[in-house]
Amino acid sequence: MAYAGIDLSLTSPAMCIFHGNTEFTIEKCTFSYLADIPKRIINTPQISGKIFPSYTTQYERYENISTWIISTLLENKITKIYLEDYSYGSTGRVFHIAENTGVLKYLLWKNNIEINTVPPTVVKKTATGKGNANKEMMQEFFIKETGLNIKNMLSLTDKQWNPSSDLIDSYYVCKYGSIE
Repeated sequence: MAYAGIDLSLTSPAMCIFHGNTEFTIEKCTFSYLADIPKRIINTPQISGKIFPSYTTQYERYENISTWIISTLLENKITKIYLEDYSYGSTGRVFHIAENTGVLKYLLWKNNIEINTVPPTVVKKTATGKGNANKEMMQEFFIKETGLNIKNMLSLTDKQWNPSSDLIDSYYVCKYGSIE
């Protein structure tokens, strides 16, 4: 059974796909993500990055993200996903995020892909045991659990988090699916 965990973002969406019927482990996961800077793209047998497609309107941006996600899911024969839900305490471009999510959910539905949403606090609790964990804590637990330092693999500085934090979140969204 394969399923995916998705951390939807306007700048660096990421997904983790679990390929297996037994215990959830990093070795049974593959990652895909989009980034807007070519130097943030890495490609290993386990992690596949692509440059963010160009767009002229926000609607084209949403379509590009959703089309990439749907095509990746269909390529991997995924019929069930876990999606990090809205963060209700967010500020900023919340309407853009909601529109982006709406386009994705519609296309998932059109492609008969089951959608399960996971609150951000549950994602953090799955990772660290605490529902209010910050990015540093999420990264620390991810490295401890998996042995992968994605931030270093992407050559990010201490203050840069994307796309590593999105990849880490997608892993824990996916992991939540294994214990649901």
